[in-house]
Amino acid sequence: MHRAPIIILLALALAAPALAAEPASDGGTISIMKPEPAAPAKKNSTKTQKARRGSSNPVYPIPLPKPQVPLPLPPHKSVAPHRPKVPPPLYVPQTGRLLPNLPATGSGARGAETFQDRSARCVHQSGVYGPNATGDPGSYIRSCINQ
Repeated sequence: MHRAPIIILLALALAAPALAAEPASDGGTISIMKPEPAAPAKKNSTKTQKARRGSSNPVYPIPLPKPQVPLPLPPHKSVAPHRPKVPPPLYVPQTGRLLPNLPATGSGARGAETFQDRSARCVHQSGVYGPNATGDPGSYIRSCINQ
């Protein structure tokens, strides 16, 4: 006996959403837009004329001016290219050789070689000359940078 009211209550709880989802009178479509009012009807008149607008005087195009003679170019100044400075040769104590330095192209003021430029040049030279000429690459690079 105690189970019958619980079963009826459960059946009603399951059927309630189905009864609430009944289709609306608009054919089942959902619209959140309000319909626009009808546009006013245009008057059909057979005597309509287009009004003229603008000036009553004709406007004629003005011809473009003729091209001017180009101004002479300023005289060309030739500047001698900056020659890169070549640091003195570097003595390598491990091999007993005197290795020439590659030209230094600096990115500092007036082409001065910065510490980063010198570091890159020394590492590049170490690779160019190889371990047979430089001995220990690490010590060669340190002595080249600190030159």
